[in-house]
Amino acid sequence: MPADCISFKKTGYFSSLICDYLDEKPELQPFYNRFPKLENFKTQIEEKALSVRAQSRTVLVETLKKQYQSIETSEATLNNIESLNSENTFTITTGHQLNLFTGPLYFLYKIVSAINLSRELKSTYPNYNFVPIYWMATEDHDFEEINYFNFKGKKVHWNKNASGAVGELSTDGLEAVFNQFSLELGTTKNATYLKTLFEDAYLNHDNLADATRFLANELFKAYGLVIIDANDAALKKQFIPFMEDELLNQTSFKKVSETNKQINELTNQPYGIQVNPREINLFYITENLRERIVFEEGVYKAVNTNITWSKSELLKVLLEHPQRFSPNVIMRPLYQEVILPNLCYIGGGGELAYWFQLKSYFNQVNVPFPVLLLRNSVLIQSENQAEKLQKLNISNEDIFLKRPAFINKKVREISNIDIDFTEQKQHLKYQFEALYELAEQTDKSFLGAVKAQEVKQLKGLDALEKRLLKAQKRKLSDQVLRMTDLQNELFPNQSLQERNTNFSEFYLEYGESLIAELIENLEPLKSEFLILKL
Repeated sequence: MPADCISFKKTGYFSSLICDYLDEKPELQPFYNRFPKLENFKTQIEEKALSVRAQSRTVLVETLKKQYQSIETSEATLNNIESLNSENTFTITTGHQLNLFTGPLYFLYKIVSAINLSRELKSTYPNYNFVPIYWMATEDHDFEEINYFNFKGKKVHWNKNASGAVGELSTDGLEAVFNQFSLELGTTKNATYLKTLFEDAYLNHDNLADATRFLANELFKAYGLVIIDANDAALKKQFIPFMEDELLNQTSFKKVSETNKQINELTNQPYGIQVNPREINLFYITENLRERIVFEEGVYKAVNTNITWSKSELLKVLLEHPQRFSPNVIMRPLYQEVILPNLCYIGGGGELAYWFQLKSYFNQVNVPFPVLLLRNSVLIQSENQAEKLQKLNISNEDIFLKRPAFINKKVREISNIDIDFTEQKQHLKYQFEALYELAEQTDKSFLGAVKAQEVKQLKGLDALEKRLLKAQKRKLSDQVLRMTDLQNELFPNQSLQERNTNFSEFYLEYGESLIAELIENLEPLKSEFLILKL
């Protein structure tokens, strides 16, 4: 299908940090390892190979096989799991929360990015295997962020009292959500598939982790995707030395704080800090509980509970029950890189922003830092929408403009009078330059009066320009309405489509060809925003 691209910077939706990273600005180079270029993966493979133990591969494969026992999957996925035993197999990882029915569209784009990069690397480095991984964020506890999805402008919401790690949440109550959603879907072939998919995922599984694994597997098993739930005792056992260091020495707090200071001191770069480390970046988790561990007055505590430990007691629990310790946003990336033979992490702009804060911490604990890749972004346009955009002479750059700028630009373009007073303002400034010279030659005390008059007259021109523009908007209201309605369709709630709309809205229309088109068109290393016409 036809596709076009626009640079991330031109969309206006990406931070200066991400845009500067994509431009490979030198000041950011200390905060990452290698830039995501095909040729850089050879060195990344060599570095990672030195740190991966055969035993960790064995544990990983055994864990994955257990997690896949109860779901039917593809030969491609099973072969990928088995290949992880081999020293020439590496992973390409993306992660996401357990959003209800995948949440916004970019869930798909993350996973397709991982699948397609794995394919591209295999083509370039045929002596190695590359496995796309979806890391389920089962240990998150932000239920309010994941308990809904948007469908045709309506919020499909799961009302439930929840606490603890979301992966362990019971799926009770989702039958009511299913019934509501089914009414919205209709009775087409694609609607029937979506109903079955929702029902099989959420009504036939007891917890959110199992439901999400089933759902992601159904959508991507044909492409060999491997899904991991890292909330597992065998996997966390390998992470014990790093968690012990965290509890005793607060290494992550020290190193990340140093990096944050360096980021804040960058000249003329107000990037800001995505996350701030705590002194201990671990949670304690049991059934219906996930609370921060703190060290206060010589005692370790789980906040908001009566649970306390001495140092020796806590280390004993860590050795015997490592699954009760859960890394937060600062330590989760390290956990991932310790248990996976991973080369690259694919994430959104916010995710990459906090990864940039972690490199010195990785260096300190001697774990290779992965390549960081901004996930693919996509704007899906129907054939009808693409035709309307062409008829209305709306370019790719135009459609990404924020609403006021979009309307003003298009009204100026279609107006039969010139409402751009730039030339008049420039002419006025030239006239006042002569007045400034006259004041300098006669009485410098008049300079202030000349400046005040210049400001007044420029403001007058601004006001006149705005009034004329407003009048033209009224006169051209029908055309403006057609343009803004179209922009609303493509940018629901004046935000990126991929951050708002659920995949089901497009699956309803395009069926299984939706994911196939994404697989065909997304190029992870291209670093441009894709406009896909379906």
